[in-house]
Amino acid sequence: MSQTVQTKILKFSGSEIKETDDLLAVEEPLEIRIEFHNGKEWILKNLSVTMRTPGNDKELVAGFLFTEGIISDITQIASIQSPGENIITVSLKKEISFEPANLERHFYTSSSCGVCGKTSIEAIRTTKKSRLESIVKIHSSNLFLLTDKLLKHQDAFGKTGGIHGCAFFNNMGDLIEAKEDVGRHNALDKLIGSLLLQEKKAGELILLLSGRASFELIQKAAMMNVNIVTAVGAPSSLAVELAREKEMTLIGFLKNNRFNIYCGEERILTEPLNKENRIHI
Repeated sequence: MSQTVQTKILKFSGSEIKETDDLLAVEEPLEIRIEFHNGKEWILKNLSVTMRTPGNDKELVAGFLFTEGIISDITQIASIQSPGENIITVSLKKEISFEPANLERHFYTSSSCGVCGKTSIEAIRTTKKSRLESIVKIHSSNLFLLTDKLLKHQDAFGKTGGIHGCAFFNNMGDLIEAKEDVGRHNALDKLIGSLLLQEKKAGELILLLSGRASFELIQKAAMMNVNIVTAVGAPSSLAVELAREKEMTLIGFLKNNRFNIYCGEERILTEPLNKENRIHI
């Protein structure tokens, strides 16, 4: 399924108007269903509907379940299947307990806001760890490598200019994985889900967000034990508050050879890194 669609537009430039073709980022609903055993029988429940860019749907759902706290480990999932277009069904292993009443979320989630469906303030905070621990550090010069490398992997963004991206890098600035979606939180869920399905860890990696750093994105990063989060845009006040609470490193406005450090400056180095400090996964 394509991530872009062509449409006719009228393009205005100076005093000239002409008809031309344009590419748009595709946005379509994805229904997420969950199958679980309640001790007596198997139950299939509609869990959520999210507006997303098609592609990497299994990764998206795996990341969503993890960052929502529905699963704590990818091994709790028995299977992820697509019974039809724009539908994903996740089957939990029989011994995994799931109580739908504990998931305080409406079934609709927009592409732009992943917490708009939360039904209580308490339900917004899904992170349980009080702090993050890691020895990962990155040289300041390596931070400037990240944005260009992500941009080169943002194929849909290059065509439309209307899609978000995020990526994991090691501390030498090598790109590990990148994902795109019309929704910021979906892009990150796809990225996290991809690592989970590969049974890889993220604690020693650096996360780059193509836009602003919102509370929910910092929360999702914390669920994956990410210690360094960088963003091309600005962080929100609540994002900074949560990053400080988790003792994360949070960087904003990473572009044009400059950035702001909002917390965790001890992980940003100015001395050159030795080759043995390079992180491999």
